[in-house]
This record gives sequence, C-alpha cells and structure tokens, in this order.
Amino acid sequence: MALLARLSRAEKATCLSAFGGWMLDAFDYMIFTFVITTLIGLWHISAASAGALVTVTLLFSSIGGWGAGILADRFGRVRLLQASILWFSVCTFLIGFCQNFTQLFIVRTLQGIGFGGEWAVGSVLVGEIVRAEHRGKAVGLIQSGWAVGWGAAALFYALAFSLLSADTAWRSLFWIGILPAFLVLYVRRHVPEPAAFKTVMAKRDHADTPPFWAIFSPSLFKTTALSALLCLGIQGGYYAITTWLPTYLEKEHGLSVIHTGEYLMVVIIGSFLGYVCGAFLADLWGRKPTFSFFAVLSLCSVIAYLLLPLTNTQMLIAGFPLGFSASGIYSGLGAYLSELFPHALRANGQGFAYNFGRAMGAFFPGLIGFLSQAMGLGNAICAFAACAYGAVLLIVLCLPETKGKVLSAN
Repeated sequence: MALLARLSRAEKATCLSAFGGWMLDAFDYMIFTFVITTLIGLWHISAASAGALVTVTLLFSSIGGWGAGILADRFGRVRLLQASILWFSVCTFLIGFCQNFTQLFIVRTLQGIGFGGEWAVGSVLVGEIVRAEHRGKAVGLIQSGWAVGWGAAALFYALAFSLLSADTAWRSLFWIGILPAFLVLYVRRHVPEPAAFKTVMAKRDHADTPPFWAIFSPSLFKTTALSALLCLGIQGGYYAITTWLPTYLEKEHGLSVIHTGEYLMVVIIGSFLGYVCGAFLADLWGRKPTFSFFAVLSLCSVIAYLLLPLTNTQMLIAGFPLGFSASGIYSGLGAYLSELFPHALRANGQGFAYNFGRAMGAFFPGLIGFLSQAMGLGNAICAFAACAYGAVLLIVLCLPETKGKVLSAN
C-alpha cells in the first residue's frame, strides 16, 4: 500500500491491471495441477500423458509469449495485452467442455498461446511506465498476484470437490476461467501506452523497426543467451516443484483433497510472502544478489521437503520455505529482463528470454512424470529442481547488475 501511494495514477492503473491479469492467469493455470489426479482416474490416462498436458501448454505459451513480444514492439504494449488476456480466458473456459484427452490436448495447446503473451507484454508495460526507483518492487509485487491466484484456485478446488461430483467439479473450475476477459475493459479505459514507446513510434514507421532476429546479433547475443538460460533455471525449478506437488501429497503421503489443500495453503502463503520479500530485495540488494539468495534457499528447501523423512506436521511447516524461495526468485526477473535489452527490442528480447525458459522448462513436468515410474515422484522432482537452481547460481555470475537503470526511448 505504501508503494501504491508513491505511484502516479498511470503507474497505479498499470500495476493493478498487471496484478489482476497475473492473478487470474495463475488461477486458470494452477487449477489444472489440482485436477490432474482426477483426470487420471476419470479418463484412465497415464502420469506421463498428464504431464504432457502441462508441457504442451507451457511449450506453446513460449511461442505465444515471444510472438506477443515481437508484435508489442511494433503495435503497442496495451493492445497486445488485451488480446492475450481475451485469448487465454476463452480457451480456459472451453477446457470445461472437453470430453476426452485429444480435445483437452488441443484446447490446452491454444490456451498456452495467450498465457505466454500476458506476462511477456504486461511485464514490459510495467517496466517502462514505473520509475526506476520503484521498478523492482512494482514488478515483483505484481508477481505476488500469482500466489493470490494460486490460493484462490486451492480454495475453489476444495469447495467444488466438496459440493459437486468429480466430473462436474473439475469442469466448473475451468468455466470460472472466463473472468479475466472482463479485465480488458479496465485496461482499455485506464492503462496508457508508455511514453517511451509513443516517442519512438512518432519518429519511425514500421519499416524502421528492427527485425525480430536482431536480438541474436553479435552485440546482443550474449545477453539474449544468458538471460534465456537464467529464465530456464528459474522456471524449470518452479514447474518441477509446483506441477506435481498436489499429486505428490496425495499419492506419496495419502492426503485427502481437503488435507492436500491445507498443506498447499502453507506453500501458497510462503509463496506470496516470497514474492513480496523478493520485490523489495531486488531494489535494495540488486537483481543478482537476490537471484543468488533465493536459488540457494530453493535448493535447500526442495531437498529437505522431498528427501528428508519428515512427519506430516514437519512437512506442513516445511511447505512455507519451499513456497517462499521458489516464488521469491521470480520477483526481480521482469524488471531485470526489461533493463537488459534496448527499447526497440525490449519486448522482443524479454519475450524470447522468458519464454525460452518456459519452453525448455515445459519438458520438466513431462519428464518427471515419466521418470517417476522408475525412481519415485519425490526423487524425480528433486533431481530436476536441483539442476535448475544450480544452473541459476552459475548463470548469474555472467550477467551484469542493472539496479536503478533508467529505461529511455534510446
């Protein structure tokens, strides 16, 4: 609240829109992680096939995210943000009507395109409108909307499965996914295009726009490659943990739907506070120290949670640092990517880097589902998460610090 008081009207409207969009995206996306077990039982699909449904959404979200970034550099951030929200909302709604695995696979594929575009464009929009001294906090606090949406998904999941039959319950959760479409009305009325973008567009026509492959030019290749690998480590670790966590609690520890929701709420509360803490640390410590701190904490938390012989009570407590660390590492990412790329290629470069990480990280859930059949679900999750966070620590050493950088139209 103190941060909002220091922001201008345009900055507040942009932050609130991005927060709402990210919160509702999280609700729509995380619902699927809760109903995986139900679909496996109702449709008699394997864990590997269920993991593939997660993978295809993340894979195509990477395509949609990069594509939205390229178009946003040409036609505007606000226009592409609205289109992404509408696409994602409609596809999520349609999932509730799917009758078999093939239909669900197709609609999940389409859903991914809009899912990727919302973050890619929204984070650039916030990064360019909010002033440098507040950018890390603003983008990081917007990330906390993911935890709010995740928490709402857990509550509605428990409510739906308590009141409805399993087949109706899982469908009703996706029908609620039409809600983000109404956010577009607020965006159209209150969110402006960044001044820097309007200045650039006033000075050039579309023929002067750098080609999308310019992010791979010799002057930018190192930045593009390293930022993409950083995103892979952060997102790969997160997806490895969160996608299969409800299933792990139900299958490995025998928890019911209600008890699984209770355990996950501790993880989600930790996640929300991790986003908030990481947001302030990104502006206080800088981007690189914040990434390193949360990578080490994530590595320790996931090993303790999945490999140590914890009692159910101890697991309940250990869920807090697990959620705190896996989410806190995200807070500085949007601001950092905006600061690494020049204005003419900012949405393009940020969209590629983030969504390359998402595309490659998309294979983690599917591979974990496959390997879990041989080595156990907990061991498979831990192995992939450990590799991901270890990579983050190495990559951060090779990138520059950008704390306080002013984003101009140059």
